[in-house]
Amino acid sequence: MDYDVVIAGAGPNGLMLAAELRLAGVRPLVLERLPERATAPKANGLAGVVARLMDARGLYEKVSGWPAPPATAPFYMFGGMRLDLRDLSDNPMHTVLCPQTRLEAILEEHAVGLGAEIRRGVEVTGFVDHVDHVTVQTGAAEFTAHFLVGCDGGRSTVRKLAGIDFPGVTDDEVVSRSVNVVLPTAGSTGLPVAGHGDIPPFFFHRTTTGVFIWARFDDVQSVTTMEWGDAPDDDVPMTLDELAASVRRVLGTDVQMELPVLDRPLLMRRNRGRNTRITSRFRLGRVLLAGDAAHIHSGIGGPGLNAGLQDVANLAWKLGATIQGWAPAGLLDTYHSERYPVAERVAMQTQAQSALLSPGSKITALRTLFDELLAPAAARQHIVDTMSGNDIRYFTGDHPLVGALVPELAVTTTAGVVRLAELRRTGRPLLLDLAGVGSVADGWRDRVDVVSGTSADHPAQSGHPALLIRPDGFVAWAGSSADGLVEALERWFGSATA
Repeated sequence: MDYDVVIAGAGPNGLMLAAELRLAGVRPLVLERLPERATAPKANGLAGVVARLMDARGLYEKVSGWPAPPATAPFYMFGGMRLDLRDLSDNPMHTVLCPQTRLEAILEEHAVGLGAEIRRGVEVTGFVDHVDHVTVQTGAAEFTAHFLVGCDGGRSTVRKLAGIDFPGVTDDEVVSRSVNVVLPTAGSTGLPVAGHGDIPPFFFHRTTTGVFIWARFDDVQSVTTMEWGDAPDDDVPMTLDELAASVRRVLGTDVQMELPVLDRPLLMRRNRGRNTRITSRFRLGRVLLAGDAAHIHSGIGGPGLNAGLQDVANLAWKLGATIQGWAPAGLLDTYHSERYPVAERVAMQTQAQSALLSPGSKITALRTLFDELLAPAAARQHIVDTMSGNDIRYFTGDHPLVGALVPELAVTTTAGVVRLAELRRTGRPLLLDLAGVGSVADGWRDRVDVVSGTSADHPAQSGHPALLIRPDGFVAWAGSSADGLVEALERWFGSATA
């Protein structure tokens, strides 16, 4: 076998998958059709619980530029409506401003540092699933592997070659325009616009005719508009004048804008239409899909990288366990059964936000009612849990933490106080033994880390239960005694060694 896993696509999901597979002890090969890393502007950062995944792999400081653990955002938005999160008992919304170009550079360094191999200028053109392995064809070579994973975007070649359906809906009426600009009047409190006050950066400012967004980055700003209706043909170049006219229609007034001088490609983009689609199968035989190859949706609220990188974290350890031979029966199939409902939730909430941003007086009335419904903290908690991914419950158990993302804890060990995220850097399953049950896991120590200690800030209703944590950060078992621990170890991490 040439490699354990061939990954098509060297975007953030493909690179993170390669790194996670190396932590899982298998050999990935990343094939990217582009000869060099893309420099065109794409996503602008991370939003949601994905920031905690970065923290658990020691990447958060590099991505955010801050030496402290992930902080929560005091405010966020839903459908262009401001959400005050300061009074929530559990605010899960983390935001990290990081252009995708820089994120990819960080993830590539991380993956290569762990021993992953990346080949650029090599495009997957076909494959054959031989039941016990897969042969992957490119223009000049062919590779054998245990599995092929498509991380190659919304127009995924792997998905198309596999014949996997990609059902969903297309909204042909939406037209978005985005341009890198200099906004001379932008200040510390926002962008002052006559009749609208100060518009905060990154805020979706809706009017009855469209949506206006401006963003501030390290050395440049951008303006985006969304309208519903006609647009020039795709072969007509986008211009600053076209954006200015769109801004005038949306806001009813002009905004002073200039083109910047950059040492990289200038964002100058017009998109017509919006797709919301989810693959019918995340796995077909030895072919799997992750990220945009498996689900596409509106970018409102920043769900793309949050969902895609969590796909990767869910998949990688299951692939590693399967290839190394200790996976319990059906483990790899749980990739689809766990992540497909999450994709449905992302599609639901992004479509709801799109509807709330639509033009017209009826939508304005709906927004007024919705804004009233968001007054109670419980309603805002529900919304932000849904947007961040904090509402994910893969399964349930006797303890409320089972099946959910593990909370952040400060753990006192013999080596001192350490954050739980730091104990998860190995990417292996972890038994956090706060109840003296660690010896039960002796037969799994070849694949499960065991750390004993205490925690003063454990959120348990009573006592400090031990936690069995999957590599993706979800709690597989919790208890103050060993009851059920063996069953959980066998369910997720296979049989004990002799």
